[in-house]
Order: sequence, then C-alpha cells, then structure tokens
Amino acid sequence: MTALHDLPAHELLAAYRQRTLSPVEVTQAVLAHIERWEPHIRATYLLRPEAALAQARASEARWLRGEPKGALDGVPSTIKENISTQGDPNPAGTAAVELTPQPVDAPAAARMREAGAVIVSKTTMPDYGMLSSGLSSFHPLSRNPWDVSKGPGGSSAGAGAAAAAGYGPLHIGTDIGGSLRLPASWCGIFTLKPSLGRIPLDPPFTGRAAGPMTRTVADSALMMQVLSQPDARDSMSLPAQDIAWSQFNKGAERLRGLRIGLLLDAGCGLPVEPEVKAAIERAAHLMESAGATIVPMAPFMTQTMLDGMDHYWRMRSHIDLNALPAERRNKVLPYIRAWADSAAGMSGTEVFNASHQFHLTRVATVKACSAFDYVISPVAPMPAFQAELPSPTNDPLRPLEHIGFTVPFNMSEQPAASVNCGYTRSGLPIGLQIAGARFDDLGVLQVAHAFELIREPQRAWPQPPAA
Repeated sequence: MTALHDLPAHELLAAYRQRTLSPVEVTQAVLAHIERWEPHIRATYLLRPEAALAQARASEARWLRGEPKGALDGVPSTIKENISTQGDPNPAGTAAVELTPQPVDAPAAARMREAGAVIVSKTTMPDYGMLSSGLSSFHPLSRNPWDVSKGPGGSSAGAGAAAAAGYGPLHIGTDIGGSLRLPASWCGIFTLKPSLGRIPLDPPFTGRAAGPMTRTVADSALMMQVLSQPDARDSMSLPAQDIAWSQFNKGAERLRGLRIGLLLDAGCGLPVEPEVKAAIERAAHLMESAGATIVPMAPFMTQTMLDGMDHYWRMRSHIDLNALPAERRNKVLPYIRAWADSAAGMSGTEVFNASHQFHLTRVATVKACSAFDYVISPVAPMPAFQAELPSPTNDPLRPLEHIGFTVPFNMSEQPAASVNCGYTRSGLPIGLQIAGARFDDLGVLQVAHAFELIREPQRAWPQPPAA
C-alpha cells in the first residue's frame, strides 16, 4: 500500500470525497515523514505543524459537510520562501535582509489558500535566488534526497528536495534562468515553467515565472487550474483563458506526427556529460518509436548571449548590494559578493550591450524553435553536484555555465518542462527539458505526460536514512 505522504493529489482528493481518508490523517503522516527527513536535507522554512494541522481540521470539516473550499482542499503543499505569505518575512535566502512580515499573500499563495490547500511549510532558497544550489547565508544547507552529499539544485532548492522526499504532493517554486527546471532535473521530479504571465507574480520581473513542482504531470496540471488565474498585481499577467488543464492526458498517441527538435549542444557553457547525453538520446528514441519525427537542431545560443545576461545580472546585484549598510552587505555569501563586485568597473556602453543580449536571446530562441512543434534537450549538462558548492564551476566569474539550455526559454517567454528521463550509474536523476511555443502550456504538459507513459520504469523514491 502506498504511504499517505506518497499519494498524489488527485488520489487524495478522491479519497476525501469518498471519506476513506481525512486531510488530518494525511497531514499528520506528511508531518511525521518531514520529521524523519528534515535533519538530513533541510528543505523547510517556517515549518509549523500546529498551523498545518489547524488548516487540515478545517478542511476535514468542510469535506464532512460536503462543501470543499476549492480544487485542492486538504492537500498538503509547500511554497517557496520568496513567494510572500501574509505575516511572514521574506528573507530571500540571505542573512542580509531585514525580516519584515509581509502584509498580504502573493498571487500564487493566495490562489493556494483559496483552493483550500494545506500549507505545511515554506521552502528554502539560496541568497537572492542567484545560485543553482541550496547554499544560503540564512537557511541551513539544503541537500538532495537521492544523495545527501549532492545539492538539490536551485534556486527552488527546498521545493525540489521536498517534492522528491515526499513532503506532500504539491510544491511551488520560481524560475528566472532555470530555478524550477534545474532542481526538478536533479531531484527527479516534474515541473512546468509556464509562459511568462501564465502564473501571476508580485513583484513581476522580465523572464521570471512561478510554477508547480510535483512528482507527476497530473498533479502539476491540477495546480495549473488554480495558479493560472489572472491577478492585477502582475503587470505581465496573461488575460483570463479557459484552458482545459484536465485534458493533460492525451495518451502516448499525443506524440504521433509531432515534429520535435533535438538540441544536444547549448552553444555555450559547459559541455554535456556523456551519461546525460545518452539519457536524452534514449528519450528521443522512445518518442520517435511512439510516432514523433525527431530532427537534430544546431545550437542557437552563444557564449556572448550567456555572458551578457550574466554581466547584466551582476550589475543589478552590484547596485542592490551597494545600497545595503556595510554590516548587512557583509552577511551575503562571499561568492555572491565577488560575482556582483566584478561588475563595478563596467561602463554604460558595456551595461547596455549586456542588457541587449536578453533581446537577442529571445529572437534567436523563437526563430530556432519555430520549425518544430516542441523542442527537447537536457535540462542541465550534468547531474547534481556537491551540496557545498554554489555552482557547478565553483567560480563566481563563470557562474552560469550550466543554464545554457534553460535560460533561453525564460527570455522567449515559452513554456518549458523538466521530466525525469533516466539515472546516472550512481543513481542520480537526469531531466529531459520539453519546450513548446509561447502560450502552449497545456501542450507541453500533454507531451510530458505522453513521455511519462513510455519512459523506462522509474526507481523508487528515496527514503530517509535510518535513525
């Protein structure tokens, strides 16, 4: 029998409806499981068992009356730390931020509460979300449940670890260059970085997206029903649209007749490791066997594009850190400070040229993808790396060499998912990225689910070490 903490959201909701399970017993099971795992992976922030149980009791009463509050009533969930929840501070992963309670829920948190989800905890992130690791000057070091010597990825570090470890079925992260897809890949879970504006944010920022992080496409589709409602606080929020999120399951035949681009070289950054390349090629072969036409793609990103975006973000962070009092600035991770300070001598012309690479990346990405229905690639060129490292290179002057496959789809506003497609010899997960045309979020979910149906058998989820 599947343990309660491992049950997907749609099964929990069916059981609540039939009164064979209660939100209280499920939440109790999730909290007990978190207690066993948390000393080893440190994925949570503001874990409040009594508050979670109070939400679960209220949900149980609604189900007993036959009056569920919404589409997620009673389902245990977590929310990334930088998505505001009323009354809670947003440290942004860094000890440099003053802990000020937030006045209201951000859009994603508000939608989850309105739908009746049980918010079990918030989840960790690195300083300012600017690392692809769980290293933080504020939070304890977050680790990967598949191998606790490795990191979960970032910046949605705790969310990725929590989903893989079974901290309930539903988790929300954010992504501006790969921060949903990288931890999803390295933790063996599913995520969708939606089209820009599909899930409203407050504050919004070019390229930034929030998205579901779950073990299955089905649970992410369920979350999209809730999270994709427009919110006026996001100036880039897409207008209301009647998307049939429940139609994510079109079966493996969804692949038949599709023209799918296969991108194995990002054109920039680190080379793809052999085990990762082999896993992506196996996934492409499975899709081809299911009726898709697979067409190799030439790289469309360049090192100049990646470096330009990096340098612009350095200058943004340099300005932000310089605005802090010295005693607070000194609390920021030294790696982040070194990265930001490297922009100190940039001229106005250099900053403009760096910023222009965002637009050039957008144009190149859209043009390259226009010949295909979908594009598949690695999420990252390597599997999970050592937990203590801030980035795979451990070099603040080469910090983004692993995001060449992910960042272009933030700039082009296209939806892109990560779905597990295999494992290294040592047992680490490998993520397949599936990108679609702008606004085709549902199509990406359908293709990802079709791949779920034909991929090789998945390994059992990791279990907490024995006490």
